[in-house]
Amino acid sequence: MLQLKSNRVAVVMGGATGIGRATADRLAALGVRVYVGDYDFTPDAEAACQAAGHIHQTCDVRCEDQVAALITRAATEGGRLDILVNSAGVGLVKQITEVTEAEWDACLDTNLKGVFLACKHAIPRMRQSGGGSIVNIASNAGLLPRAHDPVYSTSKGALVAFTKSLALCHARDRIRVNAVCPGPVERTRMMDNDLDKAPNRQAAIDSLIAASPLARAHYRMITPEEVAGAVVYLVSDEAQMVTGTSIAIDGGKSLGVPPRE
Repeated sequence: MLQLKSNRVAVVMGGATGIGRATADRLAALGVRVYVGDYDFTPDAEAACQAAGHIHQTCDVRCEDQVAALITRAATEGGRLDILVNSAGVGLVKQITEVTEAEWDACLDTNLKGVFLACKHAIPRMRQSGGGSIVNIASNAGLLPRAHDPVYSTSKGALVAFTKSLALCHARDRIRVNAVCPGPVERTRMMDNDLDKAPNRQAAIDSLIAASPLARAHYRMITPEEVAGAVVYLVSDEAQMVTGTSIAIDGGKSLGVPPRE
């Protein structure tokens, strides 16, 4: 079983739903004191946080003052900061000629600038704690760009590069920085929004499953809990020598063209 030293403190950005919520729950189950930030806490999300024992606070990752306030609160109340999970993200399925400047800014500001801001304020706190672990939720689109969402792919490709650069910069501080790159994950806010816009929801799900060899073999999408399991490994004591990696949890989607049926 994965182990974490006692009295760990974590901040999970985008933790109200989906991958972030599953990660926060897994960390709490291992005894971590978890602070959850999200721009929108529904009554159900607030109730879930309270039931799991998470401390939650409204936080738009695009706004530096809100990011700094959450990280300062976690480090002050918890006495340290050991873990940062950057799970906030938005999608953008549009061709580049149709993308507005506002849409470009919203995608890049959330998926990339938000991670920059969180890392900027978390790293000094982790130094004070003697080290730490940062996990950025990227995407298989960051490993293999896709034709239908070039701006989203750009944001996630840059996030993978940012992860590697920070891993190099802060190894001397005993701060590890890694990325997890999921494929289509069910029960996330982003996925549900995309499926709600589809003319035929089930047909859209079938198409997503068909694009991933293992998803097709199991006939299901990836679960938030499966991604959370990888995150927990990366922040655990067992991964003390793991940094700068990008773990694909996409059912083989980023491997290349699968064999014909």
